[in-house]
Amino acid sequence: MKVTVNDCMELSVFKGAEVVGGKAGMTNEVKSVSVLDVSEISDFELAEFQKTEILLTGFLGARKDVAKQCEIVQNAAEKGCAALAVFFVGKAVKKLDDKVLEAADKAGLPLIRMPEDATYSKAISEIMDRVLYGDNFKNSLISNTVFHLLNFEKHSNFQSAVREAAINNDFQVILLSEDFNPIFTVETRQKVKLSDAIRQGKEKNMQTESSKTYTLVDVDGALTYWGLVNIGGEKYYMLIVDNEDSYTAGEVTKLAEIIELAMGMWKYTPERDAKSEFIKALIRGNKSLAYALQDEARIQGSDIVCVFFSKGFQREAESQAFAEFEKNTDLEIMKITEEDETYGMILNTVDDGNRSLQQNDCANLFARLKADKAARIFHVTGLNGIEGAGDAYKLISESWAFVQDVFPYKRVFTKYELTLVNNCINIQIQGGFVKKNYVELLEPFKEAGENKGKQLLDTLETFVLDAGMNSSKTAEFMNIHANTVQYRLKKINEMLGVEITGNRVIPGLTMALALKRLERSVT
Repeated sequence: MKVTVNDCMELSVFKGAEVVGGKAGMTNEVKSVSVLDVSEISDFELAEFQKTEILLTGFLGARKDVAKQCEIVQNAAEKGCAALAVFFVGKAVKKLDDKVLEAADKAGLPLIRMPEDATYSKAISEIMDRVLYGDNFKNSLISNTVFHLLNFEKHSNFQSAVREAAINNDFQVILLSEDFNPIFTVETRQKVKLSDAIRQGKEKNMQTESSKTYTLVDVDGALTYWGLVNIGGEKYYMLIVDNEDSYTAGEVTKLAEIIELAMGMWKYTPERDAKSEFIKALIRGNKSLAYALQDEARIQGSDIVCVFFSKGFQREAESQAFAEFEKNTDLEIMKITEEDETYGMILNTVDDGNRSLQQNDCANLFARLKADKAARIFHVTGLNGIEGAGDAYKLISESWAFVQDVFPYKRVFTKYELTLVNNCINIQIQGGFVKKNYVELLEPFKEAGENKGKQLLDTLETFVLDAGMNSSKTAEFMNIHANTVQYRLKKINEMLGVEITGNRVIPGLTMALALKRLERSVT
């Protein structure tokens, strides 16, 4: 079957590429591919390029010589080459000059500006796969797989059929939920750890991949291919491991299509995502269901180091940070994500893990994430099994919307801020004697006069709730001089008749000020 430049543009390596010149030649036939990075035009004769060949170049031998780049385009066209694909634009060559584009148009040679992440090796592999096989894949893989997948007499279900197909053709299949939790696994070799493959898939940010061609990820020398599948209207990821590097990316893509079709013919319904259901049970406060799911989800209550809720993150950035965290620690992140909201938990993966060190690792992760000023993280670290995890989610769900009003400058909220605000909410709802006691702590500010009292109260709020009782930070927040802050704090001490930073004074003042802010936000 004839393959053209247009056909090659459908390959995943060309996703994001742009034809910037010579569009009249897009129907040129492609029969081979080669790399071209010459310093002198005479080097063309040494390379002996063939007609119908796509040339891959970075203009490395002529990166600052526009005239030589134009000559390369002209000579490639004269040789009968099918197209010229230019890599590293913006790095090796800062930009493709208009003269080079004009030369391509005049010669009728397609000039393709490749995306930043494209590589020579991937381009060569995919182009040759298309040229050599087209839609006619190796019988040893495809026909054999079809034979096993459709052997309804021998197999009672899809799982049994695909397992035998994998054993006979030396590949592995893993089906994962949208949150990267394994649903179904066919392992035929232990060369690659499932957890490593999933982690590297997260690092490569498979969520953004929508190409029909499967994406290659090398996991410690084992070639794994990732792609999206749709089952019953739900999105899943299929991971295929080529045990012996026997197949091309095109063959694996065709294999995946056949497996997906077989799922439909067998009326296969994936098992529930037990890990996601475990998290959802705890979020809903259904601890009995969480206990019932822990074996299926392969989670022990003692493994739960932290639970969290995040909001406002770009999904790709959050996933990348989580993948790097898992790579550098003995901890695993399990999560469910919808749009910009993520509920998750951090699990210990080693028997003798240092709990204090693990909690510190969690704190470092959240501290890193707070660099995104639009995002907010609410977490409870240091838990007592499933009971503690359920209570922590309850604390987060009841407090997260209000804790931001009490601490507007914070982006990461711990159990301490959440507990404080949760207590304020309960006091606010109940009213009565307890609320009256706290409110009366701030009565002296009313007696100081409306303007002066408000000025001093605002200063105290900022000092205690926002600046961590640091006068310099208070001055920054309020955009006033540090001496002014010191003067006002002195006046506040005199007004209240106490040293406001005293150990027996600050707890009551903090609660009173938090109640004041909370009341202001809900009225």
